[in-house]
Amino acid sequence: MQHHPDKYTRMTETPVERLIISLAVPTIISMLVTALYNSADKYFVGSISTQASASVSVVYAVMNVIMALGFFCGHGSGNYMSRQIGAGNRKEAEEAGATGFVLGIFFGVLICAAGLLTLYPLARFLGATDTMMPDTVGYLRIILCGAPVMVPQIVINNQLRFQGSAIYSMIGLVSGAILNIGLDPLFIFGFGMGVRGAALATVLSQGVGLIVLWAGTRKGDNVRLYPGNIRINRHYLREIVNGGAPSLFRQGMTSISTVVLNNMAGLYGAEAAALLLVSEAEAADAAIAGMGITTQVMMILNSALIGFGQGMQPTVSFNYGAKKFDRVKRAFTFSVKVATACACLVACICLLFAPGIIRFFRDEAAVIAVGQTALRAQAIALFFFGFSVMSNMMLQSIGKGVRASVMAASRSGIFFLPLILILPRLFGLTGVEISQAIADFCSFLLAIPIVRSVWKEM
Repeated sequence: MQHHPDKYTRMTETPVERLIISLAVPTIISMLVTALYNSADKYFVGSISTQASASVSVVYAVMNVIMALGFFCGHGSGNYMSRQIGAGNRKEAEEAGATGFVLGIFFGVLICAAGLLTLYPLARFLGATDTMMPDTVGYLRIILCGAPVMVPQIVINNQLRFQGSAIYSMIGLVSGAILNIGLDPLFIFGFGMGVRGAALATVLSQGVGLIVLWAGTRKGDNVRLYPGNIRINRHYLREIVNGGAPSLFRQGMTSISTVVLNNMAGLYGAEAAALLLVSEAEAADAAIAGMGITTQVMMILNSALIGFGQGMQPTVSFNYGAKKFDRVKRAFTFSVKVATACACLVACICLLFAPGIIRFFRDEAAVIAVGQTALRAQAIALFFFGFSVMSNMMLQSIGKGVRASVMAASRSGIFFLPLILILPRLFGLTGVEISQAIADFCSFLLAIPIVRSVWKEM
C-alpha cells in the first residue's frame, strides 16, 4: 500500500517541535473555545440565580458522560487511523473511521433514551437539591435529547485531529461555539426560557458544528466516512477499546467524581451555613455553585494543556506507527517542558486573583467564599499537572491502553474518590475544597514510574 507522501513526509520528517506547535495551535484554540462555550452557559445562567448556576453545575456530570463516549469512539478510532496511515494501510484507516462514527451515534441514542426514562431520579442522583430541581430537570432534559448529535460531533472532531487535520477540527468547533455564545442570551433572556434556553443553545450549536466537521472530512486527503466501510467486528472493536478506554476512564471518572463532589458540597455546605452567613438550603446551593464554578475555571485552564497535548498525539502515534521512536521521545520531552511552563504561569494568576475569577461567574459572598479556597488549592496542583497530562496522552497515543487507563483513572477516581469521602469528615467543607488538589499531586507521583517503564521498552 502506498503512503500519501505529503502527509507522511510532513508527519515523519518535520522537526517535532515545529510539527507539534503547528498541530497544537488549532487544537488549543478548539479546546479553549469549547471550554468557553461550556462556560458561556455558566456565565449567563449565573445572572438568573444561585439555584440556576448550581443546576448547570450538577448537569455537567452528564455532559462529561457524553464527552467520555465521544472521546472513547473518537480517540479509539482516531488513534488507530493515525497509526495505520503512518504504516501505509489506508483501507484499515477508512474502516476504523466509519466504525467509530457509527458507534458514536449508537451511544448518543443510548444515553438519550436511558436518561429520559430516569429523568427525576437521575437529577436527584446528580446532586440536585429541592430548590434546584425544576431548573436541573429543565436543563437536563434538553441536553439528553441532544446526545445523539453531541457524541458523533466529538468523534469526527477527534478523527480529523488524529489525521493531522486540526485546522478543519478547529473550524467546526469554533463555528459551533460562536453560535452558542450568540444564542445563549437570546434564548435565556430574549425568549425568557431561563436555563432551558442555555441547554437548547448548546444542542443547536453542536448540531451546526457536526455539519461543519462532516464537511471537513470531505476535504484534502482526509479519510472519508462511508457507510460501506462500517465493520462491527472483534478486530475494530478491540482497537477502539484499546485506544479509547483511557479517554473513557478519564472523562467517565470525572463524571463520577463530579456527582460525588456535588453531593458532598451540598452536604458539608449545609453544615457550614453559620460560617457562610446564610441558611442551610442557601449554603448547600452556594457550595455546589462555588465548587461547580471552580471546576469550570479549571476546565478552561486544563483545556489549553490538553489542546497542546492533542498537538503532540498525532505526532507521537504517527511516528510510533512508522517505528521512529527517537521522534516519539523528543515529542514527549518537548511537550512536557512547554506544558509545565504554561501551567506554572496560570497557577500564579489563579493564586493571586481567585476571588475576582469566581465573582465573574456569580457575585455572591457565600459562592465566592467556597470557590476561592477551592481554586487556590487546585492552582497549587497545577505545578505538577503538565507532566501528568502529557504522560497520559503519550501512553494512549502509542497504544499502551492499560497503563494509560490506570493513569487516566487516577486523577478523578483512584485517588480522588477516597479523598473526597475521607477529608470532609475530618475537615468539613475545607476537605471538599482541597480533595482534587491532593489527588492531582498523587497522580503526578504515579506517572513517573509508568513513563519510565515505557521509555525502557522503546
